[in-house]
Amino acid sequence: MNITIHPHAQARLVERGATVEEVIATVEGGKVAQADFDRTRFRRRFPFNAEWREKIYATKQIDAIAVETEPKAWLVIAVIVKFF
Repeated sequence: MNITIHPHAQARLVERGATVEEVIATVEGGKVAQADFDRTRFRRRFPFNAEWREKIYATKQIDAIAVETEPKAWLVIAVIVKFF
């Protein structure tokens, strides 16, 4: 599977608390759902057990919104991170 992260989405990863490796793992092994505008959402939860913005969280959830550019090739256009 070929996974590319759009430069704008990649530039936002650090401020949102995600890594490139986590985004790739999300697309490769996350739950798949339909998103708006014929896009696909991949969702995966990771154990976190660390501090993020002065608060401790047990879990990090990453949503990668992507478009299929060709069979088995994905362009991630947005990354949403939630901590809980």
